[in-house]
Amino acid sequence: MFARFIAGVGIGYALMIAPVYTTEVSPPSCRGFLTSFPEVFINGGILLGYISNYGFSKLPLHLGWRMMLGVGAVPSVILAVGVLAMPESPRWLVMRGRLTEAAEVLNKTSDSPEEAQLRLADIKAAAGIPESCNDDVVQVTKRNHGEGVWKEFFLYPTPAVRHILIAALGIHFFQQASGIDAVVLYSPEIFKKAGLESDGEQLLATVAVGFSKTVFILVATFLLDRVGRRPLLLTSVGGMVFSLLTLGVSLTIIDHSRALLKWAIGLSVATVLSYVATFSIGAGPIAWVYSSEIFPLRLRAQGAAMGVIVNRVTSGVISMTFLSLSNKITIGGAFFIFGGIAICGWIFFYTMLPETQGKTLEEMEGSFGKFAAWSNKRKDSGNGDIQLAN
Repeated sequence: MFARFIAGVGIGYALMIAPVYTTEVSPPSCRGFLTSFPEVFINGGILLGYISNYGFSKLPLHLGWRMMLGVGAVPSVILAVGVLAMPESPRWLVMRGRLTEAAEVLNKTSDSPEEAQLRLADIKAAAGIPESCNDDVVQVTKRNHGEGVWKEFFLYPTPAVRHILIAALGIHFFQQASGIDAVVLYSPEIFKKAGLESDGEQLLATVAVGFSKTVFILVATFLLDRVGRRPLLLTSVGGMVFSLLTLGVSLTIIDHSRALLKWAIGLSVATVLSYVATFSIGAGPIAWVYSSEIFPLRLRAQGAAMGVIVNRVTSGVISMTFLSLSNKITIGGAFFIFGGIAICGWIFFYTMLPETQGKTLEEMEGSFGKFAAWSNKRKDSGNGDIQLAN
């Protein structure tokens, strides 16, 4: 139990730090592609977990479950070693007055030296450092260690900050409230209810879920910076709604039928796969990409942390209540509820989320504050200048 607690703490840190760090070091031209990578490797890990569990299930029980748990230490060691070679975030370096180090990182992570200079100038402006200052190390008088951040979020937020907070928390809530973790965690139970009786069939179908989720999130990484966040997200959630409602119908038909309906079993399996595919092509990666890039520099750490909290709490509630809910209102009824939540999510995303594709992090605040998210026009960043909270 203690080991699982420690692992949970590590996962919590990783879920917050990975997308924020990737966002801060990435150039605008490929920020969506790179920031979706944590989600890619999470799903790749889930797929490997499914495959290894299927393989280890053939071992004796006393050895199989130990191997299932212990093999997870291998990627953890690789990650720990890899972190040592990672550069520090240029925005964090500027906030500490270490301009030369920040410039070196930006030169390595920008498409051109000119873009690196522009990014550095924007970050310096956000940190309250004059653009003409080019010293190696400078004293930053307006350092932000969290003072006033919570007041700015909850007591006297500007319209832009309020909009950003609602958008970030909302995208995390609807990502999980639509039932993705229930499907991932309880897919063998879902397939059993659908009519797959043997353990082997259920495990193989579960491997197919992991494979579908991983393949389509790889597709999403190449579309995020080409198509944009909004079109991909709205298409994704629309597909999720269709899949969830169809799955609810097919499972309800199976539940009320005395005969074995192979078409309904096939439809149930197909809609589970289509649900995880449409989730992975948009809602899965975009929640992390979007919420990590929209907060101003002075609010980014605390804002990203709140997004992770909402995500994990919602995930926990869904995971712990799914079996009880499906027993009370049938498993088909549970998916009708998830479908209804996904419909609400689509309306929320259409109304509240402006496009962020191609904008620098320092331009983001100017895109919020007016609830006209369907306008994809690039706003004049003059009204979005970022000043540090005192």
